[in-house]
Amino acid sequence: MRVAAQTPCAVIGKDRVMRIASNFRHGLLHPGLRRSTGSQRVLYVAVAGDLVIAVSKFVAAALTGSSAMWVEGLHSLIDTGNEVLLLFGLKRSRHALDEWHPFGYGRATYIWALVVALLVFSVGGGVSIYEGIVRMVDVPVLGDPKWNYVVLAVAAVFEGFSWRVSRQELSRHRRPGDSLWRTAHRSMDVLVFTVFIEDSAALIGMVIAAAGIALSHATGNPYFDPAASVVIGMVLVSAAALLALKSVRLLIGTGLDAQEIFQLRTIIAGDPAVESVHHLLTMQLGADDVLLTAAVRFHRELSLDQVEQAIDRLEHSIRSQNPCIRHLFLESGALKAVVRSAVANPGLALADNVLQARHGTDQGADPGPAGGP
Repeated sequence: MRVAAQTPCAVIGKDRVMRIASNFRHGLLHPGLRRSTGSQRVLYVAVAGDLVIAVSKFVAAALTGSSAMWVEGLHSLIDTGNEVLLLFGLKRSRHALDEWHPFGYGRATYIWALVVALLVFSVGGGVSIYEGIVRMVDVPVLGDPKWNYVVLAVAAVFEGFSWRVSRQELSRHRRPGDSLWRTAHRSMDVLVFTVFIEDSAALIGMVIAAAGIALSHATGNPYFDPAASVVIGMVLVSAAALLALKSVRLLIGTGLDAQEIFQLRTIIAGDPAVESVHHLLTMQLGADDVLLTAAVRFHRELSLDQVEQAIDRLEHSIRSQNPCIRHLFLESGALKAVVRSAVANPGLALADNVLQARHGTDQGADPGPAGGP
């Protein structure tokens, strides 16, 4: 948790400033907060399932000559590669903070999710539509569809299990009364969201492929099978659009929703040391990493110790309500005059300036040069 109360911390005293500055540099991630392993588990399950499914679909396509089954195999293979890229992005996002990335690498997952969306759109959707059109021009003779149905049934079991794991991970953050889609839309874990959308598209694609194969054999019209490939491609393009919109929104910089902002404002305003809360801004830096900055006015009669204690209380209260807030900046204009005084007298110790400015005048003592207006 990063805590920087710009004005209060500047006037608390030299030793305290050094201590808070040390926490500022090295204490970003609170020891009690660990990054969730939910995303990693979802990705591992998805990679294993999609790889097995892709191989089985390609075997069935070779045996039966089905265009829809070939496209389904390509779809599963692309999903496998995409999930490997997402694992790479997850690993990259866990790199330690450095001078060039003081807020960490959490947004690396958004970049790789956008890459995945582009691959789904171009390779998945584009190739599927192209394959379907080509097969309509030169329709192959379909073989026994039995293996297609067997493979699709097995693939549905594996894909359904992966979809269930991603849905469970999303549901951990589900609010009462929210639909599954609203929960997915609100989720800031782009990795789980991507797997959920890909698995959903895969299950829809299997239904379309099975329908196309069944209609081709039931009616004797071979065009249903390649037509199913075109429809599957359109489903993939739609899924890619959802993934791209989500990734771009997070890359641009999205904040917490109105309900969470209201809760945070209530927590800060409810502290007895706080007089008022002005702007309160948030930004998502990763799946479980949020930046919060707030303009807070403390009561003027508070001592410096009381201000520091208030900051500690706010840090604890905010972290208890939302553990994802790792970076917290509190700004107060109530003591700016003291800061100006300290800056104007660099030869004096900051702590002495503060004590004279805050307590000397109140006790009737002469504050000296440090206690200017």
